[in-house]
Amino acid sequence: MTSDVGTIDGAPTTRSAVRTMTGARILRLPQVCAMTGLGRSMIYQMEGEGRFPPRVNIGLRAVGWVESEVQDWLRGRIENRRARSKPPGLTRPSDHRK
Repeated sequence: MTSDVGTIDGAPTTRSAVRTMTGARILRLPQVCAMTGLGRSMIYQMEGEGRFPPRVNIGLRAVGWVESEVQDWLRGRIENRRARSKPPGLTRPSDHRK
């Protein structure tokens, strides 16, 4: 369970999600895992390979990910899948009479 730790620009902040002064929302690892369906080690592996958005230091021993960057990454994955699975142009069945 998260608890309010304050507000920034009237928006509540919690220990699990921090809204920065720029309005960007920072997600902690459990939220990124839930949003993407990936596990902790896969997120760190993909990040190290440059295939996932980089984390942001938010404290001495705390990191998070910019929510909009994670959402953009997800949108890209969805668009790639749609592009790969797009059926060929619709054609009208030909009449095969002999």
